[in-house]
Amino acid sequence: MKLLEGKTAIITGASRGIGRGIAKVFKAHGCAVAFTYSNNIVAADELEKELNSGGIQVKGYQSNAANFDQANLLVEEVLSDFGSLDILINNAGITKDNLLMRMSEQDFDQVIEVNLKSVFNMTKAVQRTFLKQRMGSIIHMSSVVGVKGNAGQANYAASKAGIIGFSKSVALELGSRNIRSNVIAPGFIETEMTAKLSEDLVQGWRDGIPLKRGGQPEDVANACVFLASDLSSYITGQVLHVDGGMLT
Repeated sequence: MKLLEGKTAIITGASRGIGRGIAKVFKAHGCAVAFTYSNNIVAADELEKELNSGGIQVKGYQSNAANFDQANLLVEEVLSDFGSLDILINNAGITKDNLLMRMSEQDFDQVIEVNLKSVFNMTKAVQRTFLKQRMGSIIHMSSVVGVKGNAGQANYAASKAGIIGFSKSVALELGSRNIRSNVIAPGFIETEMTAKLSEDLVQGWRDGIPLKRGGQPEDVANACVFLASDLSSYITGQVLHVDGGMLT
């Protein structure tokens, strides 16, 4: 059963990791996908070629969601290329980890700009379209760290906690127009980045998770499918934890 057939989604930061997994699963559920990437042109081209089959449109856009003007231009281009827009997934994000005493102002500002300001930019950019059609699902990617904090990640935790407050406010503002705003808070998800870590370290993290495994990008993507589809038509302003029970 294709839960997103006939729908169009923008997914930011989808050339790798969780975003890439979301793009693949959305395409499998019949969703046309416009995805953004910052610098990894090779990975973006590979993803576009891989998914462009079966008559469902998939297109990559090199765009910086942290830039207000670029975000607005992106939405205009997607509407022109695809003709419609139903779903926004704010997934773009970076880390600049360090203890507070060693964290520079630049590292704090950059993480807030890319992780949190981009969410404002993209949500603002799609708002007019969603209001006009009185329909839309916005999904913001937070983190377990945004809920419980983490030593050495004060900037990242602040950005991801801010996303939760932003999403709940948007849900209250736009709910009367049938526009839903929800958050997914992933835990330890195994991606290309975690593959570079030592197996002992990764296994130690797995052992501390009630389900005794790390999550896969598909686990997050499946939660996104639920929140993007009509199955969740009465759900807004919520935080869905996809963490194997880490916060239980």
